[in-house]
Amino acid sequence: MEISKGVEMLSLDFHGNIVYPVLVWDREMAILIDTGFPGQFEDLRVALENVGVSLDKLKAVILTHQDVDHIGSLPEILRECGNNIRVYAHELDKPYIQGELPLLKDGHLVTPPKGKVDDILIDGQELPFCGTIRIIHTPGHTPGHISLYLKQSKTLIAGDSMYGVDGILGGIHVPTTLDMNAACLSLKKYLDLDISSVVCYHGGLSNINVNDQILGLNQAL
Repeated sequence: MEISKGVEMLSLDFHGNIVYPVLVWDREMAILIDTGFPGQFEDLRVALENVGVSLDKLKAVILTHQDVDHIGSLPEILRECGNNIRVYAHELDKPYIQGELPLLKDGHLVTPPKGKVDDILIDGQELPFCGTIRIIHTPGHTPGHISLYLKQSKTLIAGDSMYGVDGILGGIHVPTTLDMNAACLSLKKYLDLDISSVVCYHGGLSNINVNDQILGLNQAL
């Protein structure tokens, strides 16, 4: 689903569990935000091709955090793209993504997906890609969870800091949140943003009165 020009919400179905990575691109490059579950690489490839973006245009992967449904196809992407791609993540989730520490929620996996993180992202950083991407450190779901604000289209990519249901923001998903106090503080960071659309990794797009929705969620905390 096209959010705006050069911003596409992908839809990947994993045994009935639909997740929504985001593809951002311009004439120079394409950036994938999160990679789906393990085993979804071919689905991901098809999703990109349906948008008209081939894997060889992919120059960066930004990971919102370490959970297996977000880093699942990273090893295959790295094998396919080799040195042509750079991986971005927050420092606090980097060792888990690289396999140096067991995943906080998926530590039972014998062979978890992993990949080298090339660049560390910090709160407030602005990446000069595709009309500028602002990094927002939003811990709680995991220590190194980040959200991304696409300034040109006023789109918030919320990762798992919030979930959605039928276009409505549902707030924090308590069962999968490691630190509720941190998650509540993270939600307040969205109050200063002018947001037209929110993409939740679980729940997809919300684009109706989202600033009012976010205000209401914060008032309810």
